[in-house]
Amino acid sequence: MPKSAPENLKLFWEGLGDVRQAVDRRLDRWLPKPSDPPARLPQAMRYSVFAGGKRIRPILAVLACRAVGGTDQAAMPAACSIECIHTYSLIHDDLPAMDDDDFRRGKPSSHKAFDEATAILAGDALLTFAFELLTAKISKPTIAARLVSELASASGWAGMVGGQMADVLAEGAAPNEHELRFIHQRKTAALIRAALRCGAISGGADADQHAALTTYAQKVGLAFQITDDILDVTATSEDIGKTTGKDRASKKLTFPAVLGIEKSRAEAEDLVVGASAALKQFGPAAEPLRNLAEFIVVRTS
Repeated sequence: MPKSAPENLKLFWEGLGDVRQAVDRRLDRWLPKPSDPPARLPQAMRYSVFAGGKRIRPILAVLACRAVGGTDQAAMPAACSIECIHTYSLIHDDLPAMDDDDFRRGKPSSHKAFDEATAILAGDALLTFAFELLTAKISKPTIAARLVSELASASGWAGMVGGQMADVLAEGAAPNEHELRFIHQRKTAALIRAALRCGAISGGADADQHAALTTYAQKVGLAFQITDDILDVTATSEDIGKTTGKDRASKKLTFPAVLGIEKSRAEAEDLVVGASAALKQFGPAAEPLRNLAEFIVVRTS
């Protein structure tokens, strides 16, 4: 794996603060206001959206759009929609019927800060708002339709939701590498792939560019999940802002449980090499995407 010095990757990540801030400004402008009736619902939506978070998915959308010659402004509707979908998934993941976690991003989970019914409805509202946002903020109907289709496919029964269902069904099952990969290509990697592909669509990518970013996304998405699984074993709750050790306690199918930590790390690094190689045609324009792939596997939170 072509390694940048950790301090350089940290500086690179800090340098993306302007993108995170731009995404947050748009989310603040576009989300329902805290006083919009019924006020408890937009308050709960905003609570989880602005509870912290690294904004990796919207950043990936913006960087993909830049790589194909598009502007940050063109990427913003897709970037914000993806963050709404991601936040909805976290709210629902934390519910007692799912992963049953009282903390997210270092703060009480939505169902703890509000109540279970409000958390469910806040997640539902963010999910549907994501598609409302795309159709309201994208002026070209053909582009809006492609983005809606992309995000719906990645989020739904054959993507993130299907992966979550398979994850629930696999709890307590014997280690099974095929099932493990099936789960995480959908539960985590599908939305990361959608972020890159939506950024490419927003920037006007041609077919070759779109295919290359898809390959990058598939590899980075799986590397992200492997790193998350490793952090659940090796990091503290303070490091990652949620309860650690729950995967093992729940007997979930994870990469460390199936492959071991060292083989999992090696695979994540190999995936980053492949992801970077997929970007060859972009030259220096894709350097931020290469750096972000490296950051994803060396992060500690």
